[in-house]
Amino acid sequence: MAKHRIDDILQRPIHRPPSRGPAKPARDAEEEAPVFSPLPAMPSSQTAEAESLVEVAEEAVVEIAPTQDDTDDIIFEFSPEDDQPADAGLAQLLLDQNTISREILTAAEQILKQTPGRSLVELLLEQGADEEAVQRAVAEHAGLPFEPIDLEAGLDGGFDGRLLQRLGPDFCKANGVLPLRSEGSRVVIGSVKPDGVFILDEVKQRLGVAGIKLVIVTWFDIRGALEIIGVDGDEEESVDLSSILEDVDEADVAVAEISSSNEVDLEQQAGESPVIRYVNFIIQNAIKEGASDIHVEPADKKLKVRFRIDGVLFEMMNPPASMSAAITSRLKIMANLDISERRIPQDGRIRCTVQGRKLDLRVSTLPCGYGEKTVMRILDTRSINVNLEDLGFDPQTLETWQNEVKAPNGIVLVTGPTGSGKTTTLYSSLRQLDKNKLNISTVEDPIEYHLEGVTQTQTHEKIGMTFGRALKALLRQDPDVIMLGEIRDIETAHTAIQAALTGHLVLSTLHTNDAPSSITRLVNIGLEPFLVGAAVNSVLAQRLVRRLCTNCKAQEKPTEEMAEYLEMQGLQVDLAWVPRGCDKCRNTGYSGRVGIYELLVIDDQTRDIIARNPNVSEFRRLCIDRGMVSLRADGIRKVAQGLTTVPEIFRVTEAAV
Repeated sequence: MAKHRIDDILQRPIHRPPSRGPAKPARDAEEEAPVFSPLPAMPSSQTAEAESLVEVAEEAVVEIAPTQDDTDDIIFEFSPEDDQPADAGLAQLLLDQNTISREILTAAEQILKQTPGRSLVELLLEQGADEEAVQRAVAEHAGLPFEPIDLEAGLDGGFDGRLLQRLGPDFCKANGVLPLRSEGSRVVIGSVKPDGVFILDEVKQRLGVAGIKLVIVTWFDIRGALEIIGVDGDEEESVDLSSILEDVDEADVAVAEISSSNEVDLEQQAGESPVIRYVNFIIQNAIKEGASDIHVEPADKKLKVRFRIDGVLFEMMNPPASMSAAITSRLKIMANLDISERRIPQDGRIRCTVQGRKLDLRVSTLPCGYGEKTVMRILDTRSINVNLEDLGFDPQTLETWQNEVKAPNGIVLVTGPTGSGKTTTLYSSLRQLDKNKLNISTVEDPIEYHLEGVTQTQTHEKIGMTFGRALKALLRQDPDVIMLGEIRDIETAHTAIQAALTGHLVLSTLHTNDAPSSITRLVNIGLEPFLVGAAVNSVLAQRLVRRLCTNCKAQEKPTEEMAEYLEMQGLQVDLAWVPRGCDKCRNTGYSGRVGIYELLVIDDQTRDIIARNPNVSEFRRLCIDRGMVSLRADGIRKVAQGLTTVPEIFRVTEAAV
């Protein structure tokens, strides 16, 4: 056998340092045989020569000098020994660009010292730094381009869905990478990290491409792209009702296995049983349509499935009436309810995963004439991750409300009927507060959404854990901000007043038609008017109105009656916005919702008025005279901006006028 040089084998120039000592004695073949080797066995005639090659390789420190071809494989720069200086340089760059404050950097560095394995960027984002600004700085520091992903374009130019499927959504989510497009023989890969050497090698192998160009992207864009793939790439199978009816048997559903962790992955269960498949079909379609509630309503010879979309119920499906018992039983099993009890109402909760999104479904069953009606409220965390600026506040009202929420003490109330967006407003307000410096606690019935950095407590009426009792306990927990789900009785109201007067900020809700009537409601509950005036800082009444579909809204000449009303409100009378209807808005002319608000700020003069205990009508008139903008007036502003219509404002504010 001819002799080989190690240079020829490695095809790279090498540098040989001084000898590290005498060669190690040869070990027995039995000792050096590995437990497992992915390589085929070596012929005995080559053993001695191979051992000499291995000894040379062990003594050599190989420095790979990239050739011109190799420089095109993966375009990035990374030096492992410069890891710590890189963090320091990045931190200074972020400070110089005013992307983060010194306070945020100090807090992140303190956590970094106590938490091995975390990265500075990750901790900065947890401290509230803007992700896009941070990632731009990361890209600049690493000498790489930053590229926002066009989520609106999606698969049509935003990113490469074919390459994404080859990589696998799970791989992309776990490693923070996303294939964006092909450029000749190279693929442009978006990554949240500039130093993922081994990950990029694996990406190159999985895609089987000649080279990779690396750009920096944000986690937000990667998650958005994966959600698009989960929605658009997951086609629902057609449901054959006749075959389902042949297999429907309540006993079959009753013996279905339930996950011990009470989490049901709807997609993994698809195909196990026709009834299970159909229930999954209902829930998945509700998520796709953006529904807030699902109603399953049995009738004499009909079974209706309705979705509440943008506050209005739409009938979506009509399964055969004979499926009613099976569907109800399946939902009860998923919610851990008693399927044998059909005489009394039951409440439960389903924790499920739909197309990669973890959701909670609050389930309520009610006996009726033709079986049991089941209603599910869909609790999606994404619906509360909304900034206050996006809720529809007038700029002046928004500034005033933000100041009220940041007050050191007092009671701040949000009022309106069920489904008017009170919880979203309160949660968005809490998210504006500095959770690192404040002790924020909530008492809710039930806990609808989980807020990071906030202590949330659920009431249990049956065991005496009421709002009043929970609030008294919270006052011994050194709170700064307390959120009460609702003020329902004199005990809770009195405790909230005392908490506000002793230096705590209390946020809560009431079910009243407008802001001024909330003050009289507290007095009617049993509180003294002077206490109400002293403790309450402000009241925000709100409604949700449907937003005109931007794809099909149009301007038309209004009717004489409408023109007269528009003229009274000081609006243009020649043309008025009207809903037309198209496929994107289910031919309703409306898509999405926007809030209208009535903010009452309690000042000293208003406190004097409250102390005299006026009636609702008188107090409301005085508030408007002092500059309060009513719900209908704010709605008319939205009409003037082309966001909604006059009939829609009338629909939601009739009881508030």
